[in-house]
Amino acid sequence: MITKSIPNLFTLGNMTLGILAIMLALEGRFSLAAIMVIVAMLLDGLDGRVARALNAQSEFGKELDSLSDLISFGIAPALIMYIISFHSIPHGLAWTVTAIFPICGALRLARFNVQKGIPGFFIGLPIPAAGGVLATLSLFNKEITAPYFIIAMLLLSYLMVSTVRYPNFKKVGLPKKAIAYTPIVVIFAVVIAVIFPTQTSKLIFVPLVLYAAYGLKQNIERLLRRKGQDKENVEKMFRPKR
Repeated sequence: MITKSIPNLFTLGNMTLGILAIMLALEGRFSLAAIMVIVAMLLDGLDGRVARALNAQSEFGKELDSLSDLISFGIAPALIMYIISFHSIPHGLAWTVTAIFPICGALRLARFNVQKGIPGFFIGLPIPAAGGVLATLSLFNKEITAPYFIIAMLLLSYLMVSTVRYPNFKKVGLPKKAIAYTPIVVIFAVVIAVIFPTQTSKLIFVPLVLYAAYGLKQNIERLLRRKGQDKENVEKMFRPKR
C-alpha cells in the first residue's frame, strides 16, 4: 500500500510547487516562481516513471496528475505572465489571454485522459512543456514587449489543443533501484535552481522552445507533403489518357 502511494507523493509535490509558484508571483519574486514551475516539471516527469517501475499505476494517480498539472503548468505560468507583463495593456485583453491558456491546458489534459494516443507521441503540445515555456519566457519582460507575449501565449494555447505530434519521452523507463535516489536528484535540482534562479530558468527556456518548435515544424512539413500529394492527385485526374 505504501509503495503504491509513492508516485502520488511526487504528484502532490508537483502540485505544491505550482501553488508556491502562484504565491511567489503574487509577492513579485518572478524568477523563483518560474523555478518552481521548472522543478514541478521534474517531479511530473518522475511520477509516471516511478509508478511504472513500482507497477503502481492507477486511475486515481492519473486524475491527480491532471489536476496537479493544471495548477502547476496552466494557472501558475499564466498568472506569472499576467502579473509581470500584462499590466500595460487593456484589462479585458489581458484577462482574456490569461484565461485562454489554462482553459486550453484543461482541454488538452481532458483529451489526453479520454483519447487513445499514438505510441511514442503526444497529440498536442504537453501542458508541462507549454507551461515551462511560458513561465521562463516571462522573465524576458525587459527585452520583449506585451504584444509579443500575447502572440506567444496564444500560440502555445493553440499548440496544446492542436493535433500536432510531439515525441513522448515519458515512456523512457526508470530502473527500480534508481527510485531511492530520486529525492536526492530533486533536492539537488531545487538547490541549484534556488541559488541561480534567473540563469537556470533562462537556460531551461532554450530546450523547451526547441521542443515546442519541433512539433510545429513537423506539422507544417506534413501539411506541405499532403498538399503536394493532393495537387499530384488532381493533376492525375485531369491528365489526358493515351
